[in-house]
Amino acid sequence: MKDRIDKILLSYKSEISEIGQDVPFSYAKIETGIHISRKYLQELRLVLRKGKFGSPKTEIKFFKNQKPFIYGRLKFYSKLYKYHTHKPLGTKKSQRIFIDSKIEKLQDYYQRNIDFVQYYRENSTLLDEYYFLRGKDNPALFSDTSHFYTDSEFSTSHDNAVAKIIAYDLLLVYYVEELKNLKKSSASGEGLRKYLKTNNLNWTANKIDLVELIYALHSSSTINNGAIEIREIALACEKIFNIELGNYYHTFIEIRARKSSPTKFIDKLKEALQKRILDLDI
Repeated sequence: MKDRIDKILLSYKSEISEIGQDVPFSYAKIETGIHISRKYLQELRLVLRKGKFGSPKTEIKFFKNQKPFIYGRLKFYSKLYKYHTHKPLGTKKSQRIFIDSKIEKLQDYYQRNIDFVQYYRENSTLLDEYYFLRGKDNPALFSDTSHFYTDSEFSTSHDNAVAKIIAYDLLLVYYVEELKNLKKSSASGEGLRKYLKTNNLNWTANKIDLVELIYALHSSSTINNGAIEIREIALACEKIFNIELGNYYHTFIEIRARKSSPTKFIDKLKEALQKRILDLDI
């Protein structure tokens, strides 16, 4: 059983590493992380159901390190999905306040569970038999009563707590990076505003062409790795190109209804660029 567990962990690490660490994650990457983590967690469950640990030491290792490695990342991606769903689309200030509140909640969790957090971070082993062996529960050591409702064959009193620490550590790093990116975008945004005050950039093609371009950019996840709404891209384009797009959702319905080529403007851009490249090669 040990070899099978090691193989599952190795395969999981390989697959999850392909998602990358760029901040912010796109919804597609987050959903992939959830899917991969759930799949491998279920594989661990099935292995445990069919086999037995060779010793208490291997069982402790499984519930203290191996299962939480996957379970913690499942929690991370799940929390990240909820974070992006609720993250405000307004001002940079409102976004900073939102992220700060998330960081405060993580720190509050660390503080409320300081004894076990220190135990885990210092890699202590004194209470491992009570924390990470099944059937050795000691209610006096519980800080989270949710253990009473979990699958007793696939959990101990504290493997979920370790998974939470792993997830919250990953979230903390992510939120700090988000704040850094907000600071950078605020600085670059100020430079852009100064530029737009002195330079007029006017969109001279049709409005429907710009809407087509906006949807293409959003669909290809080329801005913020896809972690951005259509509305945000549209608002930015309206400011940059001095144009009011109106109901661009309705305009996109018109684009979809085209009988010939739905991507008429994108095709035109491609042809123009190809012509320029060929002309330069002559």
